[in-house]
Amino acid sequence: MNVVQFEIPSQGRRVGVVDSDRVVDVTSGDADMRFVVDVFTAAQRTGRTLAEFLSEATAKDSLRSFSLDELLATRPDGSEPFLHPPLDHIDPHRVLVSGTGLTHTGGMKSRDQMHKDADDGDVEKVEEPQTDSARMFAMGLAGGKPDVGHRGASPEWFYKGNGSVLRGPNDSLLIPDFTEDGGEEPELAGLYIIGEDGQPYRLGFALGNEWSDHAVERVNYLYLAPSKLRTCAIGPELNTDFAFDTLDLSCSVSRDGETIYDSGPLLSGEENMCHSLANCEDHHFKYAQHRRPGDVHIHFFGTSKLSHGTRDWQYQPGDEIHIEAPSFSSPLVNVVAAGGDGSSEPIIVRLA
Repeated sequence: MNVVQFEIPSQGRRVGVVDSDRVVDVTSGDADMRFVVDVFTAAQRTGRTLAEFLSEATAKDSLRSFSLDELLATRPDGSEPFLHPPLDHIDPHRVLVSGTGLTHTGGMKSRDQMHKDADDGDVEKVEEPQTDSARMFAMGLAGGKPDVGHRGASPEWFYKGNGSVLRGPNDSLLIPDFTEDGGEEPELAGLYIIGEDGQPYRLGFALGNEWSDHAVERVNYLYLAPSKLRTCAIGPELNTDFAFDTLDLSCSVSRDGETIYDSGPLLSGEENMCHSLANCEDHHFKYAQHRRPGDVHIHFFGTSKLSHGTRDWQYQPGDEIHIEAPSFSSPLVNVVAAGGDGSSEPIIVRLA
């Protein structure tokens, strides 16, 4: 089952289930079901899974439906119904957006080369047998897929922000005023809610663009943390059935109607990673502050390829990024925009 969240301007938020080329409006049958969080809570209290609850909810004959293609084509700044991220929260402070890196072989190669290039000219560093990125990846290869009931090697973990950084289909990904470039990261995101009992529940997965700043990260890998503090996107659909085994992805960037980057085939899913899904989830949710009842978690699982190390161009406002996985969901499309957040000048803190 694939689930979306959308909005009818002047009428409010809705939850929908994808049925071929239509989106069945669950909210038209129950006005209390405005967010996927609402559906999850209702399902929990009746002892059903999210998919079971939605299957029953969409069995009604009187439900309204919308064209999926029209929703996919609409930007979130007009008068027509448009898509939101497939999971969020009415309070953005109840959303934690994070990720796990150095999980895919190709991603490790990109990061390792980035750090080697940044070290050029320093003979002692160049002559070291491995970068820290390579060492971290080797730890994953050795212990990232433990037996059931055992805790494996810890993967890299990073914080992206709260729900205020989360964007949906056709929305803008920002290049902040204080940085030089943007960087696409096509990958899968896990979508989670913490139940009333403090138990993490995985709703499913969505396509993601874990938009980052590879230019600043290349200066020094210790800048990884600030390089991640950017907007990011997930969607359009929450796939509740994907087994997280293997998935064919692709990413392209177009400018003025011309393709300026094509990733070619990308592979994601556990078969193409050095860490298992269970191990990544264990190391994220082992922290008590990550198990607050009612919180939403969006967690990115890493990418196998970046454009940054091979391109001679920089992102510009208006560039379109397309991430596709036809067997999984509809494509995720986002437009690059300049930051315009007033942060190009030093921030002066005033005495309270």
